Amino acid sequence: MDTVKRVEEPMENANRIYQDPYYVTLLSRLEELEKERVFCKHDLSHFLSVGRIAYILSLEEGLSVSKDVLYTAALLHDIGRVEELTSGISHDEASASIAEKFLAESTFTDEEKQTVLSLIRGHRNRGENSLTELFYRADKLSRSCAYCPAIDLCHWPEERKNRTLRY
Repeated sequence: MDTVKRVEEPMENANRIYQDPYYVTLLSRLEELEKERVFCKHDLSHFLSVGRIAYILSLEEGLSVSKDVLYTAALLHDIGRVEELTSGISHDEASASIAEKFLAESTFTDEEKQTVLSLIRGHRNRGENSLTELFYRADKLSRSCAYCPAIDLCHWPEERKNRTLRY
C-alpha cells in the first residue's frame, strides 16, 4: 500500500495568538462570563473544533486555504463575546476588532488578513462565498448536541442539532 507523506504546515500566526498573554486573559474572562451559561460555551475547545472542522472541510472540498488562516480565524471568531457580554457590542464585530490587533503583528499577507477578518465577520450567517460558507458550517458542526444537557432548551431547530458524528 502506498502512503502519502504530508508536510506539516506550520501555524506560526495561530500559535502566536494561542500563546499570547492578552489572548489567554480574554479566554479566562470569557470563561468567567459564561460560567452560568447552560447552552454551548464559547471556549478554547469550541475554537479548536471550528479550526479542525474548517480545515477538514477545506481539504474535502478542494479549497486552497492555509491551515494557519483557518485556525487563526477560529481562535478569534468568538473572542469578542467578552465585549458583547459586557458592553452589548455584536461579538462578530468585536472579534474582528480584536483580530485586527493580532493581525497587525502577524506574518500574513494583506489578502490573508482580509480573509481572516471576512471569516470572523461572516461566521454567524451563511457565507457570501464558498470559504465563508465553509467556516459558517464548521462553526455549527462543532457543537455536540447529542450530549448537551440543555438540548431540550436549545433554540436551534431540531434539524440543525448535531445528533450524529460528522466531523
